[in-house]
Amino acid sequence: MDMTIKDKFLADWEKYFPGAELPIVFYYTDQEGRAEMVPPPSGHQCIIGTLAKVRKGESLCFSAGSLGCFGGKRFAGFMTGLSPNFEYFLSCGIPGKLEGERYKKTPELVREWTKNAVEFKAPAKYLVFKRFDRLEAGDSPDAVVFFAPPDVLSGLFTLANFEESEPNGVFCPFSAGCGTIIQYPYLEGKAARPRGVIGMFDVTARPFMPKEALTFAVPVNKFLRMAANMDESFLITGSWERVKKRMGND
Repeated sequence: MDMTIKDKFLADWEKYFPGAELPIVFYYTDQEGRAEMVPPPSGHQCIIGTLAKVRKGESLCFSAGSLGCFGGKRFAGFMTGLSPNFEYFLSCGIPGKLEGERYKKTPELVREWTKNAVEFKAPAKYLVFKRFDRLEAGDSPDAVVFFAPPDVLSGLFTLANFEESEPNGVFCPFSAGCGTIIQYPYLEGKAARPRGVIGMFDVTARPFMPKEALTFAVPVNKFLRMAANMDESFLITGSWERVKKRMGND
């Protein structure tokens, strides 16, 4: 990471989003020792809960064995395919055998939905998460993830659309929470027109999230454009000043 860009963003973030939580970043690497390795969990463990440590400033490294959730492994790219009876798990379940999450109405609808699911394979052995201010020169982020209440989210959404002629510079896919902050923004980084991703509507993941926050994740190539536009965007207007003043009083 270019330290000049890092320092400029940190200053601008405090200037335009006073008191708002710093974003975290992630990247894939084959190098060991980039951050503290997360040990294998003893049981089911949602990665969203573990990332609370990163949001507080602790840098963490995940391998396939660090993730205690099938969905987490899949959306981090460490596992492909679906678990047995997934179409029932996501919908009505199987009486006496499997409790359904009821996120889709029928198993048939889940089967149709999965036809469009992207198979994502991790490009390296390790997945490193760091808070933005913990970035070092040797780090090369793939994406930036904000945990944002509505006022902050409105600013990020508008900034992401600042130089877009089409109305959908940001999108909101139906996905597991980890999919909206890892798989989707990573793949957007490969797109001809990278977009931001609003997420963490996943009811299962919500207990591990602040009740007032959603996520806004963006591939680093899009993030760099957003950061470069801050000083000439709506952020310098009286309209944002009124939002910013409220933000600073929280």
